[in-house]
Amino acid sequence: MTDQNKDLYLRGRGAQSNPHNRFIKNTVVANLDDLPTEEEREEALMHNPKTKFMEVFPKTLVNKVESPDLRGMYSLNPYQGCEHGCIYCYARNSHEFWDFSAGKDFEKNILVKKSAPSLLRQYLSNPKWTGEPMLLSGNTDCYQPGERQFRITRQLLEIFHEFRHPIGIITKNAMIERDIDILSKLAADNLVHVVLSLTTLDEDLKRIMEPRTASARNILRTLRSLTDAGIPVSINAAPMIPAINDTELHDIIKACAENGARSINYIVVRLNGAIGGIFEDWVTKNFPDRANKVLNRIKAMHDGKLNDSQFGRRMKGEGEWADLIKKQYDVAMKKYFPEIKPFEYNRTLYPQYRSKQYSLF
Repeated sequence: MTDQNKDLYLRGRGAQSNPHNRFIKNTVVANLDDLPTEEEREEALMHNPKTKFMEVFPKTLVNKVESPDLRGMYSLNPYQGCEHGCIYCYARNSHEFWDFSAGKDFEKNILVKKSAPSLLRQYLSNPKWTGEPMLLSGNTDCYQPGERQFRITRQLLEIFHEFRHPIGIITKNAMIERDIDILSKLAADNLVHVVLSLTTLDEDLKRIMEPRTASARNILRTLRSLTDAGIPVSINAAPMIPAINDTELHDIIKACAENGARSINYIVVRLNGAIGGIFEDWVTKNFPDRANKVLNRIKAMHDGKLNDSQFGRRMKGEGEWADLIKKQYDVAMKKYFPEIKPFEYNRTLYPQYRSKQYSLF
């Protein structure tokens, strides 16, 4: 990073820009003479990086994921926006539906669904619901820093246990260890599967790729803690970014195998919507010596584009660089995970416990 970039870099955040929201056609501004200069705006951001939490009042909580890549999973998210600041996060685009930018706004303006527990209880009490597994963090991380204050995820887990309902969790925050007591109870009935996301073992790289997530060391510790408590944990090594972290995949698989992971998956980076420009700005500021190499290799995996929306192909990419990542993955998996048994949720308990809960009314 050049000295000039260091002076303008907003530390503790991933996105360094706030692109225009595609859904807002007009921008209202004050008198031009009163507008701050670019230097004044950057100075204000440097000294005002605080997160704003805003309560929202959704009518529904559970959403059906239509993507064939996730096989009809149902998801729920107690928060919109995410402080973790992962520069590549696909969920950034969804923040535009709330009239925010997918850039800095996504990390600084967090929408909090305090009514989520009551909405979930109402949903699970419906006699028409068949008890399909749900996924916490299908969009934004349910254990992002704000969860320490609001504890919505913990309340949701208590309800899932009360109804004996199957639930999956994806997170890259060691805060999940706080809830080992509930997770262990769910695991005893084969009702929970945790996926920890681990992108790199390089702590310096991790701090700029995803600045407010747990360190790699703490993710591995969490993996061991959950596994020792009888909670099934898999790893998502994602995303793999050529010329940045792709050569680490073998070492990530090895480290996770040594700490008790039951399986590992990987995904290659794709930069849909506003994320392409946000990432391009980020990689230019952080890796000016190889920014073009990174961007060109990403394009090579996605038919000449930074983005890719084609189901199936978008997760693994194609071409030379995608093949090299896959070969690295195949070799490591054969060595460290010779046998993988797919996880299957217990779906037999929910109908019984729903009936018990319904009888209370």
